[in-house]
Amino acid sequence: MKWPAVFLPLQARWQTLPAREQTLILSAAGVVGLALVWWVLLAPPLATLRQADTLQRSLDGQAQKMQALQAQALMLQSQPKLSRDDALRALEASVKQRLGAGAQLNMLGERAIVTLKNVPAEALSQWLVQARVSARAIPSEARLVRSTNPALPPMPGNRTPVAWDGTLTLSLPAQ
Repeated sequence: MKWPAVFLPLQARWQTLPAREQTLILSAAGVVGLALVWWVLLAPPLATLRQADTLQRSLDGQAQKMQALQAQALMLQSQPKLSRDDALRALEASVKQRLGAGAQLNMLGERAIVTLKNVPAEALSQWLVQARVSARAIPSEARLVRSTNPALPPMPGNRTPVAWDGTLTLSLPAQ
């Protein structure tokens, strides 16, 4: 076998080594080679196999959430069209029912502006869902700040209740 000129000094040194040292060097090179094969070719697929069950459960959960969102979107699309007046009446009723005296509804052209004063966060989140479903109102802008003096009873677990002040701008369905 012809070696390039660069390897000639190494080849000469190799031939001067006793057979025992040559065997030890070849054994060490074999161990290093096996370690490289393990780290490069075998360890990554084995790690993937170990994580496969967890990853599969996570992906199944994500797929279920996406299917639920798809079903919700199809339900919203299948609902009959709502006139602007009906949407406004539904929005007014939901503001009175869910937010009470802490909110005031004003119409400004095609938009509904809801002014909030010390409204509990949970009531606001429930109202947003109801406004989306019953009035088909879509929030387009929110300027909210955490209320500095919430006059709300304490929540379970001694957590401080959260309330909001500010304005929400909603878009109603077109005629």
